[in-house]
Amino acid sequence: MSKKSNKNTANTTILKIREVIKDIRFDAREERVPQKVLKRFINCVESVSDTRVEGQTTYPLPYVLLLAFLAVLSGADGWTDIATFSAAYKIKLNGILPIYKSIPVPSHDTFRRVVGLLRPEELQNSVTGFLVSEFEQLKKSLGIKEEGKRQLCLDGKEQKGTGRKYGTNQKVSNLQTLHCYDATNAICLFSVPIDEKTNEIPTAQALLAKIQLKNCIVTFDAMNTQKETIRIINEGKGDYVGGLKRNQQTFYNEVALFFSENELEDIRKKEKNFFSYTEKSHNRIEKRTYYMTTDIRWFADLALWEKLKSFICYDIETEDLVTGKKTKERRYYISSLTDIKECSDAIRGHWSVENQLHWHLDATFAEDDNTTMDKNAFNNLSILNKMALTLLKLIQPAYKIGLKGIRKLFGWSLLEQLTLMLCLLDEDTVADALLSIPVKS
Repeated sequence: MSKKSNKNTANTTILKIREVIKDIRFDAREERVPQKVLKRFINCVESVSDTRVEGQTTYPLPYVLLLAFLAVLSGADGWTDIATFSAAYKIKLNGILPIYKSIPVPSHDTFRRVVGLLRPEELQNSVTGFLVSEFEQLKKSLGIKEEGKRQLCLDGKEQKGTGRKYGTNQKVSNLQTLHCYDATNAICLFSVPIDEKTNEIPTAQALLAKIQLKNCIVTFDAMNTQKETIRIINEGKGDYVGGLKRNQQTFYNEVALFFSENELEDIRKKEKNFFSYTEKSHNRIEKRTYYMTTDIRWFADLALWEKLKSFICYDIETEDLVTGKKTKERRYYISSLTDIKECSDAIRGHWSVENQLHWHLDATFAEDDNTTMDKNAFNNLSILNKMALTLLKLIQPAYKIGLKGIRKLFGWSLLEQLTLMLCLLDEDTVADALLSIPVKS
């Protein structure tokens, strides 16, 4: 099976949604801000525990979180930005948030301190619950049905600006965060801080044990290709595609030895377990070739790896059209899947956690430049960044510009842009807008 170009056929619900909403037009008058969507967000964050002394707080927690989130949407990259935004928009926001009209604007220290007091797991659960609920409602409004398996990507990220400590030159490790990214819906489901005294593997295993994995493909790099990790995925009735590198030296060598040039040629001729495509982008040509074997009875430790059904050899050849430089790389994977196209989609889809989540957190939200020493505060701010990222990517087709540009538009005309976003999450408004889309002949 060889193609000149490829369209990922995995279940990418977010792409289906974006394709429909690019033709929808909403009435963006400021007085039409859908209040019920704002109230749903406020209700969602009210579930987060406020550890401050009851009756002795000036700033209600939902108010602080709502201001911080709106600031993040509008281009704020840190606590000072958040306070500056809140002061600039306070009067305009009084019109759509009358319940907070008499409350003053918190200082940047207050924003940092209050957000830093929150338990990240509670904030993440409330944000994820809000996003998943809104997406389910949106899919229902647009008539989009989720088909096939959902892809969950596990990957860690280092926050490079957080390795400092107040009042000392003592070296401190940067914050490490394990992400579970739903590539199908473009939602970061979990952000789990990794303790500097432990590592990613047990954190990933504990996280997977809590997730509903039925009808999901879990993808991960070689670090998490562990027998216990795969046992947990199997116990949760999920499938997996995991990288294989020299951290599993014997395993890696056996698989690499199996995929000899003669074996690859034989797979290529039979075509059934072979898939290849070529694409051109960013002045570069890439050829991606996948070989699979499901005859793995020769593998001595087969019984130790639950539901292991296939090995995949993946070749990437690139040519830079500017410099003429050519590169070739070979990688190996193990999987519980036996369909070559499903595996190739999962392997390619795994990189969305890097280029659709991690890259944007650094390039669009400037997280690497954030030097917040309070790691709890940083982690909670990052959760708000990820929420904003999901919503901005959702509405991007209506703008046809980059996410940084959309954040600037929110900063320049917040109420108009906020109205457009909230209209998209309001089921009644969506239903009316769909009726106004001209039928394509």
